[in-house]
Amino acid sequence: MVPVVELNDIAHVYVTDREASLAVEGIQLKVDPGEFISLVGPSGCGKTTILSIIAGLLAPSKGTVSLNGKSVNGPSSEVGYMLQQDYLFPWRTIMDNALIGLELTERLSPESRSVVENLLKEMGLGESESLYPSQLSGGMRQRVALVRTLATDPGLLLLDEPFSALDYQTKLQLEDLIVETLKERGKTAILVTHDLSEAIAMSDRVILLNRNPGRVHRLFDIPGNIRAAQPFYARKEPGFNELFHEIWEEMQAIGKEGSQ
Repeated sequence: MVPVVELNDIAHVYVTDREASLAVEGIQLKVDPGEFISLVGPSGCGKTTILSIIAGLLAPSKGTVSLNGKSVNGPSSEVGYMLQQDYLFPWRTIMDNALIGLELTERLSPESRSVVENLLKEMGLGESESLYPSQLSGGMRQRVALVRTLATDPGLLLLDEPFSALDYQTKLQLEDLIVETLKERGKTAILVTHDLSEAIAMSDRVILLNRNPGRVHRLFDIPGNIRAAQPFYARKEPGFNELFHEIWEEMQAIGKEGSQ
């Protein structure tokens, strides 16, 4: 089986006029088709840097990155990127915002528009097509952002803290919606989050990163009973709290090492 994503000995240095800073080093990672993984760790451990490298937005200083067995040399339509801010254009309707990726890739057609219409309905936005972003709640706007991301049919979704600006109830609802939607469509996903509970509830594997520079500290396989449950109910599954505390204690130890 060819991995959807493969990182081989990735390192990256940020260079300014005054200094050079090693952000990540020695990153080895494989993500299989249909897998959902989360990257967690203390602030400054390079989570977003890794996503940017996978997306082809940032060329690593060292190492190789491949997508479906092919070297990544820049942004690809096979990758969808969803951020914590929705970045909807306020002057465009919800439908027009959802279609923008198809327009930019010159793939807008009656058929692809119909797919987007159905996606909006699945997300509970069927009655909101003609509204503008200012008329929607934060959670609804993120649903539009998800539809926009899925509209171009990417095989891989990169999710950079997409729920961090939402209230807790809306966050839980969107966790369930995204996991269910991606599973139904056979998508592969990588989530960056500071929320350990969210990472465990949504993922097949959780990858804990060290910092200064960012390295893979430890991989945690999520037990089958937790993976099989919707994120909301996964938190009540046997073994969830024990795994949460195990990862939390590892992260606390990393934080103490970094402060010494």
